[in-house]
Amino acid sequence: MGFDEMDVDTIWMDGEFVDWDEAQVHVLTHGLHYGSGVFEGARCYETDKGPALFRWEEHLERLFQSAKPYEMDIGFTKEELTEATKELIRRQGLPSCYVRPIAYYGYNSLGVSPKDCPTRTAIAVWPWGAYLGEEALENGIDVMISSWRKHASSQIPTNAKTTGLYVNSMLAGEEARRNGYAEALVLNKEGNVAEGPGENVFLVRDDEIYTPALSESILDGITRDSVIEIAEELGYTVHDDVSISRGELNTADELFFTGSAAEVTPIRKVDNVVVGDGSRGPVTEEIQQQFFEIVEEAPDEYAEWFEFVDIE
Repeated sequence: MGFDEMDVDTIWMDGEFVDWDEAQVHVLTHGLHYGSGVFEGARCYETDKGPALFRWEEHLERLFQSAKPYEMDIGFTKEELTEATKELIRRQGLPSCYVRPIAYYGYNSLGVSPKDCPTRTAIAVWPWGAYLGEEALENGIDVMISSWRKHASSQIPTNAKTTGLYVNSMLAGEEARRNGYAEALVLNKEGNVAEGPGENVFLVRDDEIYTPALSESILDGITRDSVIEIAEELGYTVHDDVSISRGELNTADELFFTGSAAEVTPIRKVDNVVVGDGSRGPVTEEIQQQFFEIVEEAPDEYAEWFEFVDIE
């Protein structure tokens, strides 16, 4: 969905609410030239108890942690960003939406060093459904192992969600789509499975669940963490500190992606090799259904996962 199709008209920038069309930056903004920004992607769900930001505290914590390696002072407290986000959702009257906070080095000088550049902060919200399509949630998607490798944490911090690093994701994803696939799967420099361009990946074998360790150059996904907890609550054994070889993808019973955007999306083919029976597997389906029940009902036992927004 393009922005021109959406009923949103306000963005929060540096402490002020501004018109969507006026939310602009200078062409010599440091972040535009060097990718020196950090961001988050979160969701506000329309739960049975009202609109609620899902795992918002963890998203904010990761935003601030991502800023640390770049010596970036965001300049607002987590409480201020939370109130700004809630007010933005209220002003837009959105019972559910995608939420994009971003902090970046702004306009001052164009040396590689950002030391003289101010830190700018913005938050936008907009309606967004299933990232890979509603059909994908039920029937799964076909993915391609990308020729582009994930950068190593010895090169650039992989656990910081940095704007510039998503060039890697864009290249992988567009390569896959040019070749007729819905999404890519990216290997790390050792040739083991890392993640998708914007998703973590899980493998199911003999009713046990495996997902690459943080040391495999992956982002520490918040939905990944949620799914690990959900799966363990359902009685599954989850191995979250493993290496997964490329070959193991071909013999997996099930594969699925997780992410704030992708939620829980089954993978039915990898490079035209059918995964399992080529449809959403039973373990994936159970976890997916439990995940959506939680975000729809906001049950008391998961109360710490929700930050409610009063839009009345």
